[in-house]
Amino acid sequence: MSRAIKNIFTEGAISPVFISESIAKHATKKDIGAHSIFLGQIREDVVDGKTVAAIEYTAYEEMVLEKMHEIREDIFLKYNLTCMHIHHSLGTVSAGEICLFVFTSSKHRIAAMEACNELVERIKSELQIWGREIFNDESHQWKVNK
Repeated sequence: MSRAIKNIFTEGAISPVFISESIAKHATKKDIGAHSIFLGQIREDVVDGKTVAAIEYTAYEEMVLEKMHEIREDIFLKYNLTCMHIHHSLGTVSAGEICLFVFTSSKHRIAAMEACNELVERIKSELQIWGREIFNDESHQWKVNK
């Protein structure tokens, strides 16, 4: 069953209220036995003596959404999931704020955990999303994913 292409992008940081409401909505889904959640947070790294204040995310959105759709389909085929939600920030996200929210649900924990982990790894390695580190002195540089 092919699913519709979903928009994964959120402008700015992903709020804790949005995350908690997303979790709460699943209380009515009685066939779920496990959730796995990954939250990516902006670190206040020090690079060459300068402190990261924020990261500004940009993407070639259409291409990313098509690739994310392929990844979603692969993950749904590989794991017995009830549902999957992915939210990634665009624009500026300050240190300490959430920029990536991946949420998988299934009847059993192993499927939810393994699917969540694979999703995060594939998002980081396969999606054309770029982050520009903005330092406290307002200088900037492109971030290298690790």
